[in-house]
Amino acid sequence: MPATRVKEAPLTVAAIQMEPRIGEVEANLARSVALIEEAAGHGAKLVVLPELCNTGYVFESRAEARALAESIPDGRSTQLWIETARRLGLHIVAGITEREGELLYNSAVILGPDGLIGRYRKVHLWGDEALHFAPGNLGFPVFDLPFGRIGCHICYDCWFPESFRLAALQGAEIVCVPTNWVPIPGQDPNREAMANIIAMGAAHCNSLFVVCADRVGTERGQPFIGQSLVVGHTGWPVAGPASRDSEEVLVATINLADARRKRNWNDFNQVMRDRRRDVYDEMLGSGAKPGWY
Repeated sequence: MPATRVKEAPLTVAAIQMEPRIGEVEANLARSVALIEEAAGHGAKLVVLPELCNTGYVFESRAEARALAESIPDGRSTQLWIETARRLGLHIVAGITEREGELLYNSAVILGPDGLIGRYRKVHLWGDEALHFAPGNLGFPVFDLPFGRIGCHICYDCWFPESFRLAALQGAEIVCVPTNWVPIPGQDPNREAMANIIAMGAAHCNSLFVVCADRVGTERGQPFIGQSLVVGHTGWPVAGPASRDSEEVLVATINLADARRKRNWNDFNQVMRDRRRDVYDEMLGSGAKPGWY
């Protein structure tokens, strides 16, 4: 995509923490729209929803996942979110169970008032997701929106530093993360979630804003941990973490230009400039094209 300069203007973003119910697509969509409307009431222009928020997450079989999956963009979930984006004048990133031909993907749609902007397919599958979904085959695309350039990861993708670095190298200022975080073995209950630490570290190491929208509740015996957050380009949270067990609309106002304009750490060091491209490949062997960074 062509590189564009970031507008020097505040942007209000929202991470929507919700509790989808497995198989209850209509109810999940209705709840997502109500929460998007709440975010819009707080001035949000970019709203991020959790992973697989239209269907729920813990499928009993691939047949169940396939029965709930939808094509993009003509499926009912994408069409309803597009209508909502148009009505409210905002952009939405939402996790969805995608069907393309015989294949299923754990995907996210990037939508605006004019319709589908793009999609992302989860690259790194977690646990028995591999029984239902094909690994993502679109790489780590970056999308031009009116307010800047965004990347998208889903949950386990965040555990791979290459994911954030490739987004940053392609010119992203913000990465949106629909996620379904589960408890991590050894987690100290008195410390921030490991997922929060990873998001903060990635934001700091790449000078990116990161918006993580997690779910809550327990589904077919699997608990989810909540604690959605919005991380600034320095790595420190600017909103959240949210609660561990309740739905919440987490809102923050940021300036995407800071991701580039304030990237220098001191008189000598700047995280993108200091890369040793004589030691490792410019784009980590991905074949992606560098953006304006």
